[in-house]
Amino acid sequence: MYDILDRIDSPSDLKGLSIGELKELCSELRRYMVECCAVTPGHLGSSLGAVELIVAMHYVYDAPKDKLVFDVGHQAYAHKILTGRREAFKTLRTGGGISGFPKRDESPYDAFGAGHSSTSVSAALGFAEAARMQGLDQKAVALIGDGAMSGGLAYEGLNNAGDSKADLLVILNDNEMSIDLPHGGLHNHLLKITTSGKYNSFKDKVWESLGEHNLRRSLSTWIRSIKSWLVKRTGGDYFESLGFRYFGPVDGNNLEEVIGALQRIKNLGGPRLLHCITRKGKGYAPAEQDPVVWHAPGRFNPETGERLPGQKSADRYQDVFGRVLLDLAGKDPKVVGITPAMASGCGMSLLARERPQQFFDVGIEEEHAVTFSAGLAAGGMKPFCNIYSSFAQRAYDQVIHDVALQKLPVVICLDRAGLVGEDGGTHNGAFDLAAFRCIPNTIISAPRNELELKNLMYTAYLHDTGPFIIRYPRGLGEGVAWKDSPMQELPLGKAETLLEGDTVALVCIGPVANRAVEAAQDFPGRVGVYDFRFLKPLDHETLDLIAGRYSHILTLEDGSLKGGLYGAVCEHLACRPECPVIEGAGIPDAFTLHARQADQRRDCGLDKKGISDRIGKILAASKN
Repeated sequence: MYDILDRIDSPSDLKGLSIGELKELCSELRRYMVECCAVTPGHLGSSLGAVELIVAMHYVYDAPKDKLVFDVGHQAYAHKILTGRREAFKTLRTGGGISGFPKRDESPYDAFGAGHSSTSVSAALGFAEAARMQGLDQKAVALIGDGAMSGGLAYEGLNNAGDSKADLLVILNDNEMSIDLPHGGLHNHLLKITTSGKYNSFKDKVWESLGEHNLRRSLSTWIRSIKSWLVKRTGGDYFESLGFRYFGPVDGNNLEEVIGALQRIKNLGGPRLLHCITRKGKGYAPAEQDPVVWHAPGRFNPETGERLPGQKSADRYQDVFGRVLLDLAGKDPKVVGITPAMASGCGMSLLARERPQQFFDVGIEEEHAVTFSAGLAAGGMKPFCNIYSSFAQRAYDQVIHDVALQKLPVVICLDRAGLVGEDGGTHNGAFDLAAFRCIPNTIISAPRNELELKNLMYTAYLHDTGPFIIRYPRGLGEGVAWKDSPMQELPLGKAETLLEGDTVALVCIGPVANRAVEAAQDFPGRVGVYDFRFLKPLDHETLDLIAGRYSHILTLEDGSLKGGLYGAVCEHLACRPECPVIEGAGIPDAFTLHARQADQRRDCGLDKKGISDRIGKILAASKN
């Protein structure tokens, strides 16, 4: 089926292929990715567009000696397939299979792990400087997409690298056509000249001969102004101002053009940037026509491109959030939504479409999103800032310094909190409860179901002092009717009793409370279930009543066991003269690997069976 791909077991196998064979390899790579991702879904569109870039990189460079660093990893599927993981690619993002992102302990060809955006320039600069300091003969290349280039960390890396003499190449994969692609003979001629080894060698010799004199500085200013005029339409002027040599743009889906450019600039030295224009979803018509959907399309028919519907028994939490936010914005023009480039993922695209004047997409800039929200709040608006839980880790200082310290009423909605499934360790929202609990002036809440999310959003809307955090999981809710229910304000820091018992109390936060009720029903009259709903302020009154009534407490949370609900309960009850036995179930002190959400929760003991087994052991021990 794959005449060339089946013969590729490592990048070294590319070296002897002709240009024609390399082009056929690109075609086979695309077909193989489509066939595999139709069964085991992943981030398809970006990887389809980057095939020629990756084939060219491995053809020109010598990995793993040379360090190829991928940003985020959405573009790296061809890289995985070419580096000895062709068969393993069929297990992509499945339990026990390979990760959907570059991962150092998965392959020596994965020079640097990634999953969050904008890290590649900084990491590749680190490799370049490490090689220089140790006298190693190796190159460092960062492949970064135009979306990741919007992240602040990327600019910090560019700023540092441009001020260095590091042997670093940054390849900018521009797949959104945000910068026009020039055409014609003049453009092609200039590209060949500026990437020519003879031209750059001559340029360096002339520059050195001039020395540090006024003539050199004057000539430099004049040449820079001319070059800026020549490349201003391509965006090169900006990178030149940072200290990079700018090359391009090239057609990133033209294999010969990319290989030629890489070969000519490979040994130039210093910080360089090669600007490549690619088409997201390249080579697969459905993905080319709708790149947003085909970024991560789920399962589909590879022949027709028809996406296969999943079983939907309830609304997704992100859709509940989006609908409620739109309703609040319709009632109050001061309500605004802020997202760091996750409008469709968090459900805010509905607000963007219906009330664009109350919607802000700030790009992949979580830190800016929080401080911008703080400024909006200080200016009298009511901002709802939605960030995926694992991405919010980047904005920790902003939550403390810009929101909590100033007691500004910013609603921070943490989507994808807890275990997220196939994205794995880079994306699990394990740490938010523990991380934010120690911050003064902060409210932290988690809904048990869709209706509670609606009511918590309304409660947060009414709140006027300090950050109000609402965290909720990825995926479907509980199937609770919520659309026609009126919004209700919930009492801050007040738990709800779901079941009463006489021996074991299950103290819960978030949707795991539903599994707790299911498990408790296996032990009639023995187990009480309490939905605390708020981690901060914690309902000390209810917790004291539980401690006086039950001999055992089992806390349940879809978050890090260390420092979260379990820690809060232990801290409060430690001062009691008589304290019940306290145990906890949650995400253990380890990074949870990629697998189905159901499997991850099972492994953490957070499904019905796991909770029931813990109750059984506690009751058995209490008899002894």
